[in-house]
Order: sequence, then structure tokens, then C-alpha cells
Amino acid sequence: MHFEPKYIYHIYNQGNNRQRIFFKRENYLFFLEKIRSHVLPYADILAYCLMPNHFHLMVYVNHKSDSFTSSEAITKGKTLNDSVGVMLRSYTRAINKQENRSGSLFKLHTKAECLTKAESVTPSFYNTSNGTMINIPNPEKEYPQVCFNYIHNNPVKAGLVNNSGDWEFSSYQDYYGSGEVTLINIERAKEFGLL
Repeated sequence: MHFEPKYIYHIYNQGNNRQRIFFKRENYLFFLEKIRSHVLPYADILAYCLMPNHFHLMVYVNHKSDSFTSSEAITKGKTLNDSVGVMLRSYTRAINKQENRSGSLFKLHTKAECLTKAESVTPSFYNTSNGTMINIPNPEKEYPQVCFNYIHNNPVKAGLVNNSGDWEFSSYQDYYGSGEVTLINIERAKEFGLL
């Protein structure tokens, strides 16, 4: 995947064969630190949710992948794509050691969908008495909102909690709770009308 600057992407992956990727609270916290060190040098995080067997990140890419100059990790020629791969491999090694297991923890291909490039957006459909209609008059603004809401509602949809604010490993609390803002860029989210 080639990440282009000034676009929003939805990055996600799940456990191989839908297996768990987080086994205890410390695993979630460790993964959040991995996100901090491997994603933040390249992108602003607009939303995230870590679920027992998968994760979602919604990011705004700040830099062109091949033109970084600021951090040591970036000057070693890494791209956001490379850095996400390193993050998942290092997390897998830690979990394999913890759980006394071997092999792949995540599905082979991490997905990354651009949400703000009209030609790459999958239209949202809705049913009416006149048939199915496309509901994307302005995809650059509307699809990011759909994804933002989807990510935050994931724990409720999965039956893990009754309210999005009750799930500890989501950016929902950063936006709407009394939690400390740790990873997200609220100002960037406001630029896209997500709040």
C-alpha cells in the first residue's frame, strides 16, 4: 500500500483464523505503545479501537512516504507501510513468547483503505421504497464520518459493552469521556468535521 500525504486511511487487520491477538490488558497497552512509536511519526491518529481479535486505526498521513527528514526511524528509509509491518511483527514476537506459541498472529495482509479520495471510496447504500440508493453526495466528508462512528461502535456491535464509552481500548474516551488524550489529534479530527 502506498500512503499518500493529506489523505485519511482506515488501517485494519485481525488475528490469523480470527484468533485472539490480545490476551490480557497489558497486551492492549503494549500495542498502543507500538502504535505511538510506529505510526505517530508518519500520521495523526483520528480514531482507533483494539478488539480481542482485531484492530482499527483511522489515520491522516502527514508526510510523503519517501521524503522524511525528522526522526531517526524515518531517516532509515522506512515508510508508514514498512513501519506498520515492523509494528505487527514485533508485537507478534512478544505475544508468541508470552503465550509460548509460534507462527503468524495476524492475517497476512493488513488492509488500508483511503477514505478521502473519491475514486477509492466504496459508496454507502440505503434502501428506500423506490429501491436501493447511493448515499455519497460528498464522499470526502461523509465516508470518514461513517468510518469514525463504525470504529467507535465496534465494541458495542460485538457485544463486549453496552456503551462505546465503556470500552477502554478505543479513542472514544479520548473524545467523549474524561480519559486522558493519548494518541489522537483532536484538532485534525475537527478539521474533517468528525466531532
